[in-house]
Amino acid sequence: MVSRSYSNLLDLASGDSPSFGGERKRFPRVATFPGLLSEVDDETCNSVGSEAPSSVSQERMIIVGNQLPLRAHRNEDNGEWCFSWDEDSLLLQLKDGLGEDLEVIYVGCLKEQVALNEQDDVAQTLLETFKCVPAFIPPELFTKFYHGFCKQHLWPLFHYMLPLSPDLGGRFDRSLWQAYVSVNKIFADKVMEVISPDDDYVWVHDYHLMVLPTFLRKRFNRVKLGFFLHSPFPSSEIYRTLPVRDEILRALLNSDLIGFHTFDYARHFLSCCGRMLGLSYQSKRGYIGLEYYGRTVSIKILPVGIHIGQLQSVLNLPETAAKVAELRDQFRGQTVMLGVDDMDIFKGISLKLLAMEQLLMQHPENRGEVVLVQIANPARGRGRDVQEVQSETYATVKRINNRFGRPGYDLVVLIDTPLQLYERIAYYVIAECCLVTAVRDGMNLIPYEYIICRQGNEKLDETLGLDPSAPKKSMLVVSEFIGCSPSLSGAIRVNPWNIDAVAEAMDSALIVSEAEKQLRHEKHYRYVSTHDVAYWARSFLQDLERACGDHLRRRCWGIGFGLGFRVIALDPNFRKLSVEHIVSAYRRTKNRAILLDYDGTLMPTGSLNTTPNIEAVGILNNLCQDPKNVVFLVSRKDRKILTEWFSCCKKLGLAAENGYFIRPNHDSDWETCVSLPDFDWKQIAEPVMKLYTETTDGSTIETKESALVWNFLYADPDFGFCQAKELLDHLESVLANEPVSVKSGQHVVEVKPQGVNKGLVAEHLLTTMRQKGKLPDFVLCIGDDRSDEDMFEVIMRAKTSPRLSPVAEVFACTVGQKPSKAKYYVEDRSEILRMLQALANASEQAAIRPQLLPVD
Repeated sequence: MVSRSYSNLLDLASGDSPSFGGERKRFPRVATFPGLLSEVDDETCNSVGSEAPSSVSQERMIIVGNQLPLRAHRNEDNGEWCFSWDEDSLLLQLKDGLGEDLEVIYVGCLKEQVALNEQDDVAQTLLETFKCVPAFIPPELFTKFYHGFCKQHLWPLFHYMLPLSPDLGGRFDRSLWQAYVSVNKIFADKVMEVISPDDDYVWVHDYHLMVLPTFLRKRFNRVKLGFFLHSPFPSSEIYRTLPVRDEILRALLNSDLIGFHTFDYARHFLSCCGRMLGLSYQSKRGYIGLEYYGRTVSIKILPVGIHIGQLQSVLNLPETAAKVAELRDQFRGQTVMLGVDDMDIFKGISLKLLAMEQLLMQHPENRGEVVLVQIANPARGRGRDVQEVQSETYATVKRINNRFGRPGYDLVVLIDTPLQLYERIAYYVIAECCLVTAVRDGMNLIPYEYIICRQGNEKLDETLGLDPSAPKKSMLVVSEFIGCSPSLSGAIRVNPWNIDAVAEAMDSALIVSEAEKQLRHEKHYRYVSTHDVAYWARSFLQDLERACGDHLRRRCWGIGFGLGFRVIALDPNFRKLSVEHIVSAYRRTKNRAILLDYDGTLMPTGSLNTTPNIEAVGILNNLCQDPKNVVFLVSRKDRKILTEWFSCCKKLGLAAENGYFIRPNHDSDWETCVSLPDFDWKQIAEPVMKLYTETTDGSTIETKESALVWNFLYADPDFGFCQAKELLDHLESVLANEPVSVKSGQHVVEVKPQGVNKGLVAEHLLTTMRQKGKLPDFVLCIGDDRSDEDMFEVIMRAKTSPRLSPVAEVFACTVGQKPSKAKYYVEDRSEILRMLQALANASEQAAIRPQLLPVD
C-alpha cells in the first residue's frame, strides 16, 4: 500500500514511484521543524475513510496561502516576537463573508525568518492567539521555491512571458520545481496537523500552492477542497510550453472547486485540460464542470472584491482629511490624474508615461492644467527586469518634466517611497481620473478602491468644498488586459500597447461632461459596493459546499503515484468483477446470455489494426460450443466486415452498426431491428457533413449502411468541438422532419435511424430466448463506452421483468473504473480475455465430466 504522506519528494517531482516503509512516527499537534517531511506509514491510503485524529467536530474553514495574514516584529525592549493581524491581507478580509459561526484557521508562512530554537514557541503562540499554523521554510529552500520557481517560471509564464532566452526568466530548472513540490508538501503536512477531514473545508490560494491539492487528496480522499487562482491563467499555446504542465493540471483537478477571476482565465484552463488531458467540460444550470475519474470538478468565475469597511474607516480618519487638504492646496487649479502600480514589468508604468507625453504633445492646452501622479509601490519580485523598469521610469519622468514643466510645476509627480494607506486614499480622493495600464494583471483592485474613495464622506466633501448632496463623479481608464476590466463597463478600456489610443483615452477622460462622469461613477459604485470581498468569499463557500455535496455517498479510492495521483469516485454498489465469482455463477446456470462489445472491449481503443486476434476468436468459438450459451458480439463496424472477420464462428451472433443489423448465427440472414422505408435523408445530411469536413482539417466522414458519422478525432480539439456543435445544430435543423436522430459522441457527430442503439440487441436476445423457452438465468454484458450503457440499462431493468429467471445472475460490466450504469468493472482488455477464457474452460470441464461418470 502507498503511504499517506508521500515521503520521497524528489521521486514525486520526477513522477517516479516512491519507496515506502519504516516505523510509524508521531508528531506534536504543531510541528515546527523547518523542512520536516512526515513519513507516516498508512495501510489505508486509498480507502474511503478519513481517520485522522481530531478533537474538533464542527465545520471549519482552513485557509491556506503563501503568507499568513499577520505582521511580525521584535519588541525592542525584550527582543520577543510581537504579532498582529495584517488588515490589508485578502485572506483576513475574506473572513467577513464566511459567517461568524464558521471557525477559520490559517496556514501559511511568516514574512520574517524565525530562528530554529524559537519556532516551537512561535507556532504555539500563533495557534492559540490567532488560530494560525505557520509553515517554517528553510531560507535556501524558500528562495528556490518563491524567487526561483514561482517568480522565475510561473509568474512570467502566467503573464504571457516566454523564457525565449536566459535573460527572459531563464530556462526551466528542475531543481526549482523540486523545491516547489517540497514546499507544497510542507504546507500539506501543516494542514494535516489541524484538519478534521470529515467536517472541515480547505481553501487554497494562488499559484504558489498549485500542487497542494494532490497531497491533500491523497491523504484524505474525501477532503472538501477549493482552490482560487489570483493570477491570470494563460492560453494553451503559452501554458503548454511548461515542462511540468500535466502535473500542475492534474494537481489542480484534485480540487472540488477551482476559481478564476474572469471567464477568459477559466476558458484557458478548460482549453488546456482538453488539449493536454483530453477532458471535456459541460455547463449545466449555470455551473461549469469537468468530469475527472467520476468526480465533477466545478469551475467558479467571480472576480474578487475589496473590503469596503476598511476603506471607509480610513476615509473617516482625521489624518486622511488633513492629507486631502494638503493635496488640495498642492494641486490647486490643476486636474490630477492618478496611477498606482507596483514597480514591475507587467504594470505598464512606462507605457502610461509615454501616453502622458503623447497627450502633452498632441494637446498642448493641457500643459500646466494637468498633472499625473504616479505612485510606484516596491516590486514584489527582484532581478534585472525590475531594475530596468525603474531606470526607464525615472528617465521618462525626467524627460517629460524637463520638456514640458516649468519651475515649481512638474507634469509628472513620481512617488516611489512607501505610503501609508491613508496617504494613498487621499490621492484617490483628489484624483479626477485613475489610470491603470497594466499589460497583464490577474485582477487589480486599484479601480475598485478609487471608486469607493471618490464616493467620500461629508467631512471630506467639506474639506474639498463640495456639496455633500451632489452626485459623486469619477473617471477610469483601464487596460483591457486586467481582470477587473470586464466588471467596469463604464470605464474607458484601452490597449496599453497602443500609446496613441491611451493618450486619446486620457484626453477623453479629461473633457467628458460632468453628468457623464456622475453616471459612470454611480454605475461603478453600485457594482463595487455590492460585490465586495465578503460577497466573493460567501459565494465561493456556497459553491464549494455544493461541489462537495455528494462526497459521503460515493465510494472513493486513489490510483497513481506521485503527482499523477487522482481519486476515483463511484457509486457505492460499483465493484470489481472477480473471475471466481462469475465462474461460480456460470457453473450453476444453464440458460446463459452473453453480450460482448467489440470496439474497445475485445480490441483496444485507438489500435490501427482492428482485426480480431486468434486468441479472441478461439475464446468466442469455445463459448459458442456450449449449448447452454447464446453469445452475441456487438460492434459499430458494418456487417460486411464482421461477416468476414468471424466467418469461422458458426454459432456466434453478430450485431453490426450498433444494433441496426442483427444475425443470430452464421447460417441465418441479416435482419434489421428498426424498419426504415428509405435512406433519402442521407442525401440531405451528407452534403452538410462534407461542408464541415472541408472547413475542419483532420475531420472525416464515415459512411455506413444505416448511418453517417462525422469524426473529428484528429482535428484541433477546440475548433473540432466548436464545429461539432455547429454541425449538430445544422443537422438537427435540416433533418427535423426525417425519422432519424442526430447525436454527438466521443469526437463524433452521428446521424442514424431513430431508436437504433445497442440496447436493441439486448432486448432482441432476451426476448428471443424467452420465446424459445430458455428463460435466461445468467446474463453477462461487457462494454467500454457510452454506447454500451444502453445495453446495461436494458439488462438491469430486465431483472425485475418476466424476461429473466427469478434467480437470474446478472453481470453488467464496464471496462475501467468510471461512472456507469453497470454494477461491475474490470480493469482492461487482458482481464476480459482471462475471464472469458475461464468461462470457456468451465464449459469444457462440464462437457467432459459426464463422459467420465461410470456406466451402470
